[in-house]
Amino acid sequence: MEIHVDPARGPLWQRRSVRITGAAPGSVVNVRSSTERDGGPWVCQVSFLVDNHGEVDLDVSAPVSGDYRVADSMGLFWAQSSPGAGRPGNEDVHEPISTLLEAWTIPGSGFEDAPEQRATVSVEQRLLDEGVQREEIREDGLVGTLFTPAGEGPFPTIIVMNGSGGGINEVRAAQYASKGIQAFALGYFRAEGLSHYISRTPLEYLERGIDFITERGNILGGRPLVSGQSRGGELTLLLASRYPEKIAGIAAFVPGSYVFGAQGAADPEEGWNGPTWTSGGEPLAHFWDDNSGVTWQPWDGDPRPDPHRDVYMDGLHDRELALASRIPIENFPGPVACVSGLDDRAWPSSMASRVVMNTLARHGHNNTRLHLDYEAAGHNIGVPFLPATLIDVTHPVSGAKYSNGGTPVGNARASEDSFEQIVDFIITTAADHNRGEE
Repeated sequence: MEIHVDPARGPLWQRRSVRITGAAPGSVVNVRSSTERDGGPWVCQVSFLVDNHGEVDLDVSAPVSGDYRVADSMGLFWAQSSPGAGRPGNEDVHEPISTLLEAWTIPGSGFEDAPEQRATVSVEQRLLDEGVQREEIREDGLVGTLFTPAGEGPFPTIIVMNGSGGGINEVRAAQYASKGIQAFALGYFRAEGLSHYISRTPLEYLERGIDFITERGNILGGRPLVSGQSRGGELTLLLASRYPEKIAGIAAFVPGSYVFGAQGAADPEEGWNGPTWTSGGEPLAHFWDDNSGVTWQPWDGDPRPDPHRDVYMDGLHDRELALASRIPIENFPGPVACVSGLDDRAWPSSMASRVVMNTLARHGHNNTRLHLDYEAAGHNIGVPFLPATLIDVTHPVSGAKYSNGGTPVGNARASEDSFEQIVDFIITTAADHNRGEE
C-alpha cells in the first residue's frame, strides 16, 4: 500500500491531491495527519472505504468516519485540531510546515482476510517560497516586514494588517509574494517597540506606512492597495476614507463598517469602550462612546441579557452616535473588496460588508465592488490550508472567550476561495491603475 501526494512539496496555498493505492479491496483504511506546532501536535484522523481496485482518491471519496466528512484531500490539513494549543498562522515563515501522513488498514475488513497494511509520506508546505525576499522594516517608527517576489518588478503591492490579536501577518504577506505580489506586513500594536494594546492607535502611523511603501517604489501603478483582517478590516475602510488619494484599492476581510471602541484589545486602564484610533492626537468618535443603546458588553465576560440580544444591534439604537461613527467609505473612489462570513459570531462582518457595498452604490461609486460572503463561514477566514477548526476561542489580549462562528469546512473553503479571488483582485486593480497612470 502507498500514499501518493501531488505535489508533496510546494507553497502553503497550493492544493494537494492525495490517493491511496495497493490497499486490500473493500477494506477500511484509516488516514492520519499530524503536524508539530508550538504548543504540541495538530492532528486529523479519518477512515475511508477502499474501492474494488484497492484505491482511495480523497478528492472523490468522502470519509466514512472521522474528523471531516467531505471529499477533499486538503481536509487532512484544514480539519486538524489540537486541544489546548495555540492558534496557527503565526509560524516562522523561514520554516516550512511539515506534515506526516499515515495510513493503515483494519485487518479483515476487506473482501479477503488480508493483514494490516501501512504506509507513510511527508508533506511540506512552504511559507516563504523560492525567490521571495523577506526584509524587516524598522524605520521612521514603523514595525513590519516586506516580502518582495522574485524578479525585477514593478509589482502589484499591498499593505497587510492583522486584527485585534495584533502582531505582524507575515504568513499572508508571504503567500501574496509567492503569487507575484509585493506585500508589506505592517504591525500597529503587539509588535516589537509598539503598544501592547490597540487603544489610541494614531492614524498618522498607518499613513507613514502607506507613504513608506509608496516612496520605496517598484509598485505597479505607483500606489499600494491596503488590506486588513477584522479590526484591520475596519482600519482598511477607515484609511481608504481618510487617505483616498494615497491608496489604489482595498480588500477588507471580516470588517466593521463603524469606528468601534477598543473592545477586547483595549488597554485595561481605558477599558473596552475607550477609543481605538486617534487623528492629530484626538480620539475618533466611536460606536461605544457612551452609547445610550448599550447596557452590557461581552469583552469582560458579561452574559447576554437574553439569547436574542446582540450588542452591535443594540448600539444602533443610538442613532446620533451610529451616524457619527460610521466610516464614510463613499469618500473612496477606488476598487473595493469585502470578504465576510454569514455565520460570523465575533461581529456582524456580513452586515458591515453589505453596508459598505450599499453605501458605495448609493453614492454613485463607479469602480469595482466585490463582496465575497460565505454561507458556512465565520470570523476565521484566513489563508488556505491551515487548520480551520478554531471556532470557540480565547482572545489573545483580553482573555475573553467567544465564538468565531462558521464550520471547519465552511471556514476552509472560504479561506481558499477568497485567497484566490483577492489575489486576482489585487493584480487586476494594480494593472488597471497602471494603465490609468499611463
